[in-house]
Amino acid sequence: MSDQTITSVSRESRVFRPSAEFQRQANLGSLAAYKRLYAESVNAPEKFWGRQAKELLTWRRPFKKALSWKLPHAKWFVGGQLNVAENCVDRHLGTARENKAAIIFEGEPGDIRTLTYKQLHREVCRFANVLTGLGVGKGDRVAIYMPMVPEAAIGMLACARLGAIHTVIFGGFSSEAIKDRVNDCQAKVILTADGGWRRGKVVELKTNVDRAVGFTPSVQHVVVLKRTGNAVTMTEGRDRWWHELVDAAPVEHRAKGFDSENPLFILYTSGSTGKPKGVLHTSGGYLLGTAITTKYVFDLKETDIYFCTADIGWITGHSYVVYGPLANGATILMYEGAPNQPGPDRFWEMIDRHGATIFYTAPTAIRAFMRWGDEHVKKHSLKSLRLLGSVGEPINPEAWMWYHTLIGKKRCPIVDTWWQTETGAIMVSPLPGVTPTKPGSCTLPFFGVVPKVLDEQGREVPRDSGGKLFLKNPWPSMLRTLWGDDDRFKRQYWSELPGYYFAGDGARIDKDGYLWVVGRIDDVLNVSGHRIGTAEVESAMVSHPAVAEAAVVGRPDELKGQALVVFVITKSGVEPTKELREELRAHVAREIGALARPDDVRFAAGLPKTRSGKIMRRILKEIAAGGEIKGDTTTLEDFSVVSALQAQED
Repeated sequence: MSDQTITSVSRESRVFRPSAEFQRQANLGSLAAYKRLYAESVNAPEKFWGRQAKELLTWRRPFKKALSWKLPHAKWFVGGQLNVAENCVDRHLGTARENKAAIIFEGEPGDIRTLTYKQLHREVCRFANVLTGLGVGKGDRVAIYMPMVPEAAIGMLACARLGAIHTVIFGGFSSEAIKDRVNDCQAKVILTADGGWRRGKVVELKTNVDRAVGFTPSVQHVVVLKRTGNAVTMTEGRDRWWHELVDAAPVEHRAKGFDSENPLFILYTSGSTGKPKGVLHTSGGYLLGTAITTKYVFDLKETDIYFCTADIGWITGHSYVVYGPLANGATILMYEGAPNQPGPDRFWEMIDRHGATIFYTAPTAIRAFMRWGDEHVKKHSLKSLRLLGSVGEPINPEAWMWYHTLIGKKRCPIVDTWWQTETGAIMVSPLPGVTPTKPGSCTLPFFGVVPKVLDEQGREVPRDSGGKLFLKNPWPSMLRTLWGDDDRFKRQYWSELPGYYFAGDGARIDKDGYLWVVGRIDDVLNVSGHRIGTAEVESAMVSHPAVAEAAVVGRPDELKGQALVVFVITKSGVEPTKELREELRAHVAREIGALARPDDVRFAAGLPKTRSGKIMRRILKEIAAGGEIKGDTTTLEDFSVVSALQAQED
């Protein structure tokens, strides 16, 4: 056996079929309809996508050709012109949606604001005029470093309206990260706030911007939103208050049409080392990808109140808080702060208070909810919910079942979505009311998506065997390049196997054609010649009733190549003992085979996570190997977690 083959070790046989009731009202009513549309999207992609683009988007000038493809560069809807902001806001005016809520915002302190489509339009127009007054025009870059507030979305849409390119920098990043990203794209203006609320404390955003701006010569203006009221330093001639600029701006703004391939935004992928990696998305194709997936994956209805918990600084916030839902005229519920502020039931309280119908969150968050205890969920009815979604990483079957049973009350379909910053929109997902689901599988590809699981030689691996995940055909929302570095774009995504986009993930396809993502190839461990995905071992570990959360890393081992080290957080009330440690090692061996038996199980009070909830495995690897912590740790939510883990070693 080649040591490059990924051994897929999980076993899951439960299948959940769509209820007849949900199926009757679904936007796509049957598996036969899905198969028919999918076949057309793969066999006649230009015809399929051309029709969807005409139906779902408003064009200023019709496109001449749906696709121009010269590997690895795609141009979609060639010759067409549109305005992305107009598609998200203006076109709902003069319709029944005009006075419908576009954004319902809840701040961490409990303040609530609602913006209708008409009000959102007014704010976007005024802010587009503000940006014009600051010298921002087509092609200029604007950095957005803000809390999760409506003004962040308004800033994005105002840029799109002007044909300017926004780059949103996650509010948990350091001044160093701001400096690197702003310098890479040469941003002219930074939009920020005095601060944002997080766990009852003020995150000092303006202070971080001030530290960065001394080293960013391209920045001419900093616009500051007054959010928390903390004292900030305002530099004369450079810094301007958001409210003062907006109050003086005209409310009328005529939007222009821009080329379908006009750049819309640059998003720097998290965890990058060295030079930031700026993923570039353009207008028409990206907007179509987010609009069509929002419509079908979330089975969106006019009456839905849609709650996606992602921050605006990540691709999920771009695609499924702002562009996809607004293009569909949806009502978005936007929340600023932490999920456990002031208590662990904040999300459930919000769902009941606002009558949210769709809830889209990450497996990391779901496992945290499990750890906090079922009693926090049971205090709330959650009867408004009709659909649940999962995003960000593979969801382990145990978390899937908890989500299904406790949050969805066994009646809400779960859409487990696989996609990336680079893909722009959802690539693989069940369609609610259509696809039978299996806990832990993202199931079947979306329209136009052709996933392949291949070995090192480019051969398809047998069903239920692991390999590397590739995408074969171009799709509308795909990244166009890396900002200022097309060579790196080709090398990073298109060089693994000629003609294929490499996703960076390991996966397998089961006998029913369902896709199972087993984790990042970077997180694949080489144990005694077997390449094992960390996601599967973690999944087996959390299936034990004593375990709330687990993270698996490799430690160098002379005999095996890598030894498996598992960091475990037990459920509340469970005492970590030597006996439990041995029981957990045996449990993993029973679940997925002796080759995956952990060499070491370490109990932890917490895991090192970014503010977006991603486990920083790099830090755990360094702790497991007994080395010092290197690299940037500014995105850590709580550094004391690392100190506690290191103290265990001493």
